[in-house]
Amino acid sequence: MAKTLHVALIGNPNTGKTSVFNQLTGLNQKVGNYPGITVEKKTGTCKLSDEIKARITDLPGTYSLNATSADEQIVVEALLDENPEASPDVAVIVADVESLKRNLFLFTQIKELDTPVILAINMADNMEKKGISLDVKLLEKQLNTRVALISARKGTGIDSLKKLILEYQNLPKNPVVNISEVDPEYFKKLEQAFPGKNRYKQWLRITQNFSFTNRKVNPSENLDKTLRKDKTELKRMQQKEAILRYLFINKTLKETYRQDVNAAKDLRSRLDQILTHRIFGYVLFFLIILLVFQSIYSWSSYPMDLIDSLFASMSQWVKNTLPDGALTDLVSEGIIPGIGGIVIFIPQIAFLFFFISILEESGYMSRVVFIMDRLMRRFGLNGKSVVPLISGTACAIPAVMATRTIENWKERLITILVTPFITCSARLPVYLIIIALVIPDQTFFGFNLQGLTLMGLYLLGFLAAVISAYILNKILKIKNRSFFIAEMPDYKLPLAKNIGLTVYDKTRDFVVGAGKIILAISIVLWFLASHGYSEQFHNAKEIVLAQPDSNQLDEEALETAIASYRLQHSYIGILGHTIEPAIRPLGYDWKIGVALITSFAAREVFVGSLATIYSVGTDDEETIKNRLAGETNITTGKKTFNLPTGISLLLFYAFAMQCMSTLAVVKRETNSWKWPAIQLFFMSGFAYIVSLLAYQFLK
Repeated sequence: MAKTLHVALIGNPNTGKTSVFNQLTGLNQKVGNYPGITVEKKTGTCKLSDEIKARITDLPGTYSLNATSADEQIVVEALLDENPEASPDVAVIVADVESLKRNLFLFTQIKELDTPVILAINMADNMEKKGISLDVKLLEKQLNTRVALISARKGTGIDSLKKLILEYQNLPKNPVVNISEVDPEYFKKLEQAFPGKNRYKQWLRITQNFSFTNRKVNPSENLDKTLRKDKTELKRMQQKEAILRYLFINKTLKETYRQDVNAAKDLRSRLDQILTHRIFGYVLFFLIILLVFQSIYSWSSYPMDLIDSLFASMSQWVKNTLPDGALTDLVSEGIIPGIGGIVIFIPQIAFLFFFISILEESGYMSRVVFIMDRLMRRFGLNGKSVVPLISGTACAIPAVMATRTIENWKERLITILVTPFITCSARLPVYLIIIALVIPDQTFFGFNLQGLTLMGLYLLGFLAAVISAYILNKILKIKNRSFFIAEMPDYKLPLAKNIGLTVYDKTRDFVVGAGKIILAISIVLWFLASHGYSEQFHNAKEIVLAQPDSNQLDEEALETAIASYRLQHSYIGILGHTIEPAIRPLGYDWKIGVALITSFAAREVFVGSLATIYSVGTDDEETIKNRLAGETNITTGKKTFNLPTGISLLLFYAFAMQCMSTLAVVKRETNSWKWPAIQLFFMSGFAYIVSLLAYQFLK
C-alpha cells in the first residue's frame, strides 16, 4: 500500500499558490490574478513515486501567522493542530520571485514550527525580463532549506519540487531567527511552562484572539499570570518580532538577490495611469462590461438556436417513438423540457465566465478592485468587500465565503448581507428568457436593446448592494478604521489552458449543480401537473367538449384547451391558484406563481419549471421561448408575458432572495439564523414592493 504524505501549500495572496496546487494535483481549482480567491482549505492528491503519494492541502493566502481574519485563522489552526493525522509532514511555501522580501516573512515564521519547509519560488520565467538574478545555493544555505525555482503558468520546475517533497526527511528543521530575542526572559518562562512543547506554537496560541476548533490547542486559561499579556503589550512584542525577522531577511537578500531596476520597467506603469485613473478608469470599466454583455447576446445566438431545436426534436422523437404511457410522458414532457430549459443557456453562461476569466488572468481585475475601493468607502464598505461583490457575479455562495478576508466583523457582516443583490449566474437564465420575451431585438445607437437591458440589471443589482450597505452602515454605526491593501500584479497574457479550465469548471458546476435540482423538481412538477383528485381533472375532456365554443375549435386547438383545463385542476394548478391572489397585483398568473415557489431551491429552476408546466399535455414542437411568448392569460385574454409583467419579473428576481443554498451559507458564516432570516424577509419584501409598483405603473 502506497504511503501518503501530508503536504501543506502555504503562501501570501497572489503568489500563484493555487496554480501550483493545480499543477501538482491536476485538480481545476479557481485561479485568478487577484488576491482572496482561496478562502478555505482545498485538498488533492499527487503521485510522487510508485510507493509514495502526497495529499496536498491548499491553504488560504496569508501574509503572516498573526491572524487578523477568518481565512488567516484557517491557516494558523491547520499548522497548530496537534492531531498527527492533520498536521503536515512538510510545508511548501510558495513565493513570488518579485516579492521575496515580503514572502519570506511568512517563511521565517513557519520555520519555527518544527516542520520541514521547502521554498518554492514561483514565476521564475519572469526573472530575465525583470532583470532579477538569484544565488539559489547561497539562499538555501542562508534559509537553511531547499529552494525550487518554478513557473506554475508554464509548468516548469514542478518535477524538481516533487523530488524535494519526496526527500522532505532530509530537510533541516532549525529556525533561522531566534524568537527569544524579542523578550529572552518571557520566552524562557514560556519554555518552562510548556516543557517539551514548541515555544513558537505556544506563543502563537497565546497571541491569537480567536477560538480554535479544538479548544485544547489554546492554553491561555492555564497560563501563569507572568505569561499573560494585554493587547498593547502583545502588539509591541509582535512588532519587535517583525523587526527581528526583516533584519534577517534584508541581510539574506542583500547577499543573494539582485534586480536591475531599469530592466524591470515596462508598460505596466503607463497602463496603470490609464486603467486606474479616477475618471477614465471607471469609463473604461463601463465600456468593457458593456462589450461583454453585447458579446454574450451576439455570439451565443447560434449555439443557443441549435440547442433549442435539438431538445425540441428530442422531445418529439421520444413522444413518437416510445409507446404511450406515463413513462413516455414523463421523459418527453417533464425531464427533457426541464433540462433543456437550462442547457439552452450554456453558451451565454460560458461566454460570461470566459470574459471574467480573461479579466482575472490578465491582472485587470485587481485594477478594478483598486478603483472601486474609492467608491466603496463612501458607502461604508471595506475595500476588501469589492472582491466578494465581483465574485458574486458568478455565485453568491463562494462570494459570501470570500468575505473571510475582511478583518472587521461588522464590515464583513454588511458585505455578507448585501452580496446576494449582485446578479449571479443563476439569475442569468431568468433574465435572458424574460428579456427575449418582452424587450425587442433592436439596436439603439448601435447597441442591442436586449444587451443594454441585461447590463442595466447587473448595474441595478450593484446599486442595490451599495445603497443597502450605506443604510446598514448607518444602522450599525460602523467607523471605518480599516485599510484596504491589495497587490497590483503584473499584466499577463491569459493562458488558454487556465481560461478553458475556468470556463469548463464553472459551466459544469452550473449545469451539474442546477441539473440535479432541476431534474428532481421537473419530475415532481410533471407528477403534480399530470395528476389530480377532482372530477374536473378526471373529466376534463368531457367538460371541454360540452362547452358551446368547443365545436368551433380545430383538433389542435381542442387538444390545447383540454390540456389547459386539466392543468388548471391538477395538483399544481390548485397550488398555483392558492397563491395567485397574492401575486396577481404583480402581473403574475398561477403558473408563474408555481415557478416562483420552485425557484427558491435555485433561481435557475424558474425557467425549467415553466418549460415543464407549459409542456404538459401537448405535442407541440414550439420551443420554450415561443411557447411562453404565445401564452395568454385566461382571465384577461392578453399575453401573459407582456412588458409590464416582464419588467415586474425582472425586478423581482433582481432583488428577491430566491436561493436557499445562499441562506444556508450565510447562516454558517454568521453562525446565526437571525441574519439570513433578516436577509430573506427584507430582500423578498423589497422585491415584492418594487415589482408591484413597476407593474401597476407600466400596465
